[in-house]
Amino acid sequence: MDGTTDASTLEAIDIQRIMELLPHRYPFLLVDRIVEINGDQSAVGIKNVTINEPFFPGHFPQRPIMPGVLIVEALAQTAGAMVLHHLGDAVSGSLVYFMTIEKARFRKPVEPGHVLRLHVEQLQQRRNISKFAGRAMVNGKLHADAEFSAMLVPPDAA
Repeated sequence: MDGTTDASTLEAIDIQRIMELLPHRYPFLLVDRIVEINGDQSAVGIKNVTINEPFFPGHFPQRPIMPGVLIVEALAQTAGAMVLHHLGDAVSGSLVYFMTIEKARFRKPVEPGHVLRLHVEQLQQRRNISKFAGRAMVNGKLHADAEFSAMLVPPDAA
């Protein structure tokens, strides 16, 4: 190897790295791993949805489904981890705060046993504010999508 990196190579990060990047913890950490990261432009996260999720006993116990707002939160956590991972030590301790959620659509229920693939793409970035498009997929089928924006807040301003 000559030390150069193939531009088509995508990074991946495990739960330990996600927990270093995001302040969320059980039961609110909604990303198990990120299987693809392309800089700060796009990422694909994974959420393994199990019957043991704390929201299922109260969210339609006869037919448990993942609340749509938590699907959007999982998309946002994937985007936040992507941005923080890309920026690295320069933003250590920073938080990513939701600002807006737009065009959210919930097309099919997400149920226990589903593997939720969380596709996020940065649409634009101005200073410390980014806008993203997110799609939540199960077995290649679109279950939910939304656009959202978030603000990167340094630790001393949080």
